[in-house]
Amino acid sequence: MRYDAVVVGAGPNGLAAAVELARAGVSVLVLEARDVLGGAARTEELTLPGFRHDVGSSVYPLGAGSPFFRSLPLAEHGLEWVHPDVPLAHPLDDGSAAVLHRSLDQTARALAPDGGAYTRLIGPFVHRWPAFTEHVLNAPLRPPRAPVLMARFAWRALRSTPSLAGAFREPAARALLAGAAAHANVPLDRFPASAIALTLMVAGHAVGWPFARGGAGALTAALASLLRALGGVIETGAPVRSLAELPEARAVLLDLTPRQVVALAGERLPHRYRRRLERWRYGPAVFKVDWALDGPIPWTAEACRRAGTVHLGGTLEEVAAAEAAPRAGRTAERPFVLLAQPSLCDPTRAPEGRHTAWAYCHVPHASEVDMTGRIEAQVERFAPGFRERILARSVYAPAALEAWDANLVGGDINGGSGTPGQTLARPTWSATPWATPAAHLYLCSSSTPPGGGVHGMCGYHAARVALRRSFGLE
Repeated sequence: MRYDAVVVGAGPNGLAAAVELARAGVSVLVLEARDVLGGAARTEELTLPGFRHDVGSSVYPLGAGSPFFRSLPLAEHGLEWVHPDVPLAHPLDDGSAAVLHRSLDQTARALAPDGGAYTRLIGPFVHRWPAFTEHVLNAPLRPPRAPVLMARFAWRALRSTPSLAGAFREPAARALLAGAAAHANVPLDRFPASAIALTLMVAGHAVGWPFARGGAGALTAALASLLRALGGVIETGAPVRSLAELPEARAVLLDLTPRQVVALAGERLPHRYRRRLERWRYGPAVFKVDWALDGPIPWTAEACRRAGTVHLGGTLEEVAAAEAAPRAGRTAERPFVLLAQPSLCDPTRAPEGRHTAWAYCHVPHASEVDMTGRIEAQVERFAPGFRERILARSVYAPAALEAWDANLVGGDINGGSGTPGQTLARPTWSATPWATPAAHLYLCSSSTPPGGGVHGMCGYHAARVALRRSFGLE
């Protein structure tokens, strides 16, 4: 059967691309190598019956704030965002915790005497969230429609996180900023650590850090349901080894990282472009642990008992030291740990009275070091008695993550190293990096702008370029 467009890969970006094409009236076929949809947005019973774990992505500030997802009737297809009482907490060794509340004012009051500096740092972008996301979730080389706003952001984003934290006098605000910056998986003194920190913190106030009720798979299911309602066709268990295997189509979109793109389409790509993809660098990996628990985590800091996401790493200086290690090929003895406890606000995740939680830390690319003990030690540090709550655990080292989802190369969850060059040129220097030099061939994975995170914008932008170039539609 002939289709107008074929999408290879049914992760969030592949499905997003297919939905955007389909709602423009284009007939779409999605081919997924696995027997299940979702890429890294899947939910499974990893530990014990009735305990539902998000194996890959889980917390969705950019998903809830995505201009594309917000334009779709996903609620009609079963998606519901659920918000914890507190989006983010960062405990310190004195038993206190820095807290990011949904309210900017409440957060500022809790961070006194640094509340004024925090508001000046974050507030301008919270108040103009739609204009802010229009640029940060687009290609960085495109001229912004709000140049003054984005110039203010660039002045902050291009500074190192320790420099940006110099505006704060107390450890709490400095630690809160450092923990958000650590999501970039780069040393905190390098770009784009501060850019990621600001974006995530602004999102926390503008839209929160929610989960999908029932798990990450609910987002995948909603996108797939909408696509089918629009006439799209999805085939699972359909690996593609060459573009020659695809049915005839006017456009092909690949939800793949550069390594898979070269393997699939190398003969159609000009030599110079192919060499650029071959030189693409994958970044440090993650080591992840999921737990089935017989009760909530016994945090010392009360705010952590209400937080959907908890950052474990102590002071800014400790976080910076931990995040410098993977780039140097080392594993930190006290890693910075990102932890989530979705069952606090979503009872569908565990049997009554029980809980689920997961945590990961950053490690060198393709590391084989078992970090389970070090991760659990960091939890125990701020929640004495945690280990006694563990009923079962599931461990995903970098190799296991790549085996679970081939796009997580070497355990890299962001589609490529977040170096300055690969942040601005993703994967090449272009205002339309989703288009390849090969006619009617497009890239839509997180290796294209705006990069990692479940927001669907890589797929959306690729689809918009394809609609203009291959179908003559605006």
